Amino acid sequence: MPISDREIDNAFAALSKTHGGTRKNYFGLVYLEQEFDLPRNVAANQVSFKGNEYGVDGFHVDTGKRNLYLYQFRQSASYNLFKTSLQKLVEGGIERVFSGGRLDSTADPMLRQLRSRLMENQAVIDRVCIHFVFAGDPAEAERSQALDKLREDLENKKYLIDQFFGREVTLIIEFRSGKTKKAGAFTHVTKTHSYPLELTDTISMLGPDNEVLTVGFVRIMELYAMFKEMGSRFFDRNIRGALPEDEVVNRSLTRAFRKIVLEGKDLPSVFPFNHNGVALSAEVLEKDDGHLRIVEPRILNGVQTLITLERFLNASSDHDAFRQGSRKLDGVKVLCKVVTKAQPEFVTTVTVNNNRQNPVEPWNLRANDRIQLELQDKFRNQLGIYYERQEHAFSGLSEDDLGGLGIKELRAIQLLPLAKTFLVADGDIDKLQRLRQVFDDDYQYAQVFSPGRLRIDSRHIMLCYKIQFRLRKLVNDIVEKGVNRYFYISRARNLVWALLCQGVLNDGDLEVRAQRFGSSLSLETNYTEWLSYLATNRCRFLIRDVLEQKPYQEKAAEGNYSFLRTNAFYEKCMDLARKNWKWEKTRLK
Repeated sequence: MPISDREIDNAFAALSKTHGGTRKNYFGLVYLEQEFDLPRNVAANQVSFKGNEYGVDGFHVDTGKRNLYLYQFRQSASYNLFKTSLQKLVEGGIERVFSGGRLDSTADPMLRQLRSRLMENQAVIDRVCIHFVFAGDPAEAERSQALDKLREDLENKKYLIDQFFGREVTLIIEFRSGKTKKAGAFTHVTKTHSYPLELTDTISMLGPDNEVLTVGFVRIMELYAMFKEMGSRFFDRNIRGALPEDEVVNRSLTRAFRKIVLEGKDLPSVFPFNHNGVALSAEVLEKDDGHLRIVEPRILNGVQTLITLERFLNASSDHDAFRQGSRKLDGVKVLCKVVTKAQPEFVTTVTVNNNRQNPVEPWNLRANDRIQLELQDKFRNQLGIYYERQEHAFSGLSEDDLGGLGIKELRAIQLLPLAKTFLVADGDIDKLQRLRQVFDDDYQYAQVFSPGRLRIDSRHIMLCYKIQFRLRKLVNDIVEKGVNRYFYISRARNLVWALLCQGVLNDGDLEVRAQRFGSSLSLETNYTEWLSYLATNRCRFLIRDVLEQKPYQEKAAEGNYSFLRTNAFYEKCMDLARKNWKWEKTRLK
């Protein structure tokens, strides 16, 4: 039976004087009452009224089904509210619940009850079910890239649950509706990925917050076996998809494998001398009966090596030389760095810095930032369009994959063109000439991809984003108004783009335009005609009139038009636009 507002109000009125808390805490209480047919006083002991300190709002132990249920409750249709509390669960909540350590006097009474019930029923619990219950559609929550990343981080903590019970238990994660009682389409049943690791000649050191770096040599086929079992999950920390086979790095790796396996020209021992090595993160790297065991490994750098190895194996398996020389692969080792006991943010930094030695652009290194995941959710939810934050990721998706993600378009918004759109709409046209610096500098990057971007109507972003694909035509439209008079406009493409963004965002019929042209990457004829009107009847006159002012007139007479690429010239144009047409500088944030 769906939970009604009246039931929540009644529970709040009856118990708030005794248990405290706010009305939203009683959504979870009513849910437990209904889900498990619990008396109110029992349900009240299994819900937190103090707040979500560790990411657990409630629990229930069902000894008949041998299940432990942990809950996060949100009386909202927005799954975004789970993000902060899920992060709490990842960063300390699971460890707090299953550590077995002592609780201080200020601990949440619900947590005390949970720990007590865990100790009583430790032997009869086979499954831990973590349910995220809210008033929205679970299918929408499951499509969220930001939540998916946090869910995988949570799954990586399963080893702590196994350690508590002294055996491997099943971890199940679900999004559920408290209104319809409907579960999501996907039930995430997680196993602990744990592997023996033959890491030789090791040395270790501590990081600034007791992170551990272990360095040694590992057989490449051990890494390949992890990849084959874990699939794309092994790569979930990576900054981009697989590069094409004809890229320089992949061609070089293929030649190295051929020389060792097919041609017999090189010994396996030469490979680590010529290879930069790989980097992994893991939850645990520990000794087990004198041998190393790695728990929940993720590759941070070395994806191209494994992808190229797989391509080589697939292409060579039918060759006689491969059948004779394939055993040599068992002797191929690579230098390997393993990072453990590190928070996700630290691992992200390590990933970025370990990918700098190959030809990777600085915007690729930002692909897994939280804001990029949030933008991917935003464009999917509001427009049904895929945001390609990882290079080459979109080309690897089938139409079925896209349909499962709720994607309607067969084209994608891309990270770098989106960054340029934000810059020109902000009037920061001079930064387009130093984009690498923008992405390398944390402060500048945070200004371009600020949280404020998430609050802007995606259709308005799209109207400005698509201009770049018609910019050549729009510049030509201006030049055609007088080739001799406007020849310099070809040097002001970014300025024209920036002014067009302001013309679009100041249009009196913006909402109508957004409805017609802002939900698709299509370059509609009427959209282009609208932009052409703005270019020839607004931007053309703004640039011309400011250019005729001092000191720009003198510089133009000398053939120096570099000022057309400056923020200062843009600001002069906007001053004139404000005076002539009451344009106000409008940013996409």
